[in-house]
Amino acid sequence: MKNFLSFFVLLLLVTSCKNTNQLPITQFHQENLENYTLLDVRTPEEYEAGHLDNAININWYDADFTEKVGVLDKENTIYLYCKKGGRSAKAQAVLDSLGYRAVDLTGGYDMITVSDED
Repeated sequence: MKNFLSFFVLLLLVTSCKNTNQLPITQFHQENLENYTLLDVRTPEEYEAGHLDNAININWYDADFTEKVGVLDKENTIYLYCKKGGRSAKAQAVLDSLGYRAVDLTGGYDMITVSDED
């Protein structure tokens, strides 16, 4: 029983640590933040069709994506999003590997537009 409890606690810790760099996009509020950059990794066409206030656009599909994000301020936390969450998760991994504090806004821009329609 003691081993089971230890295993359960360890599993809980690992699971909770896994998602510390994610935040549902519907819970993201810029007005309470300081020292941050909001990064939209969708295509320029998607960005022009609508984006979050203060977001800058760096297209995940650009061959020089890593070079472009390399100029972002490492003192800032980077909050990033895409359409549904796939590209931003990959971009977050790149930013993490470059030494940035990156938070993936899960659910993507589509989640915001669905919420606005309700």
